[in-house]
Amino acid sequence: MSKKILIISTSPRPHGNSSALADKFAEGALESGNIVEKICLAGKRIEFCRGCFACQESKRCAIGDDAEKIIRKMHSADALVFATPVYFYGMSGQMKTLLDRTNSIFDSDYSFRDIYLLASAADEDASAIDGTISGLENWITCFPKASLKGVVRGVGLTNPGDLLKAPKKIKEAYEMGKNA
Repeated sequence: MSKKILIISTSPRPHGNSSALADKFAEGALESGNIVEKICLAGKRIEFCRGCFACQESKRCAIGDDAEKIIRKMHSADALVFATPVYFYGMSGQMKTLLDRTNSIFDSDYSFRDIYLLASAADEDASAIDGTISGLENWITCFPKASLKGVVRGVGLTNPGDLLKAPKKIKEAYEMGKNA
């Protein structure tokens, strides 16, 4: 049975290494017959959560920006894939801002169960991704029907295109998508 997979590329560089990992994941997922949509946050208008909690009553965010449409797609997806560059050993600010805005679906009957992380970092050490994983796991804790199913740690990737020098990471993202 095919899954509805939503890939959210959170990099401010639309053609960066984390976005390229997302493309490889998508390629594998599509090959397995899944329905895949990729959203790039670059160029989207996503404001910070205001903490007004209006969404707790209305189940919709009071801010009229691009986040609401993305969050609705997250709500109905079977699997979520987050692709992010790692900045100062944590997820991109764009990813954190979007995750903070998901308060409107916090206690709803969301569809997603499987979560994947595709992270790229300039640092060579695989532990450079640990803070990003921890941050995402903290968010997942608020969605108890979901769990982190896989992580690609793309380390040593500084400049756009560096992923081409990491064929094992390309294959890992593709295979993870194929088995999602």
